[in-house]
Amino acid sequence: MRTNLQRFRFLRQRLESAQFSTPRLVVITGARQTGKTTLAQAAYPDYNYINLDAIEQREAVRNIRTDAWATAVGVAILDEAQKEPIVFNKVKYAFDAGQITKSVLLGSSQIMMLQKVRETLAGRAFIYELWPLLASELVSQADAPPALPLLDRLLVEPGTADAIFTAVPNILVGEAANQGAAAIEHLLTWGGMPALLPLSDQERRKWLQSYDTAYLERDLGDLARLRDLMPFRQFQRLCALRSGQLLSYSKLARDAGLGVTTSRRYIEYLRLSYQTFLLPPYSTNLTSAVIKSPKIYWWDIGLWRQQIRYFGPVTGQLMETMVVTEIHKWIKTQERDAELAFYRTRSGLEVDLLLTTPDGIWGIEIKSARRLGRADWRGLRQVGQALGARWRGGIVAYTGATIEQLEPNLWAVPVERLLVSA
Repeated sequence: MRTNLQRFRFLRQRLESAQFSTPRLVVITGARQTGKTTLAQAAYPDYNYINLDAIEQREAVRNIRTDAWATAVGVAILDEAQKEPIVFNKVKYAFDAGQITKSVLLGSSQIMMLQKVRETLAGRAFIYELWPLLASELVSQADAPPALPLLDRLLVEPGTADAIFTAVPNILVGEAANQGAAAIEHLLTWGGMPALLPLSDQERRKWLQSYDTAYLERDLGDLARLRDLMPFRQFQRLCALRSGQLLSYSKLARDAGLGVTTSRRYIEYLRLSYQTFLLPPYSTNLTSAVIKSPKIYWWDIGLWRQQIRYFGPVTGQLMETMVVTEIHKWIKTQERDAELAFYRTRSGLEVDLLLTTPDGIWGIEIKSARRLGRADWRGLRQVGQALGARWRGGIVAYTGATIEQLEPNLWAVPVERLLVSA
């Protein structure tokens, strides 16, 4: 895997393809340090850049008259826009008056950014989210988009598993195979934050530790303004330990020594600050009564490892968190017409992911093993039989090297083939 800092971001294609054929404002949000500034400057190199994280810049734009915004600032990238909320009003005025037809606003505080967009820029702004680096982006160069992963074919092409997987090579060799394996290894060890790429392992550990501190002191401070961060810090770690598990607000509250209402509020803070997301259960009873509670997942593996203080070998929990997160990130980045859920019944039948597309439903089971046994796809077989004509096929994502048919319409697929290259 290349060690230079810059990578091609798939979101850039969507930003550039929309090159303002009609007047519009663009809002790019996402966790701190995911590369929003780098992306915006690459997509819009001719725009004036103003960083409102600097007090001096905030004071300067505060003193610009609203009716002079177009002359003084013009077409601009406004970084950390939520730090100076008055800029939303000034941009709105210039945009509505036809004095500017475009501007880009960046911010790492989802709730503050989107609240101002709803209040001020509703109907004017297109909102995009930038996530940590995708597996396929890790093998790219700055100005050269990589090949689309096999996952994308499942989302956009019709057909069953047998039709799709018999048309691709069952094994990759050479540079493509090496890059895919290196990308997955990096994600499983360090996550997808771009700033980690050129650092040594020791420096990466220090960076993740510093990020955790900065998140608590800055992003959470902006979002929640908690006087005492220790209860939240403990709660955050308890959530991280539960990544990939069913979420029980009452049990989490009990273990953290908090009330259930506070537990729900803290989960919302984690979600709004791009630390976690909730995966809903598939709500239809296919085989027996289903579980109704969601699962919680951590967005970035490196930050997750830092939270639980674990930098050891890959576990099943870690592999599941990485694969589910990568699929979720890809769907959101490419705006694919697909919905994710997990399936679990009260009798114990489980499938890690059900991926609903316009052409039917995929089932995905995630294993950290290189060899598989029949028990590894028992749930996929039963759910597939219950779904009938809606079933497109089952996939066991594993750490082996070969795409193999396990049964009719049920295939074993290496994780790197699913997420990096077809």
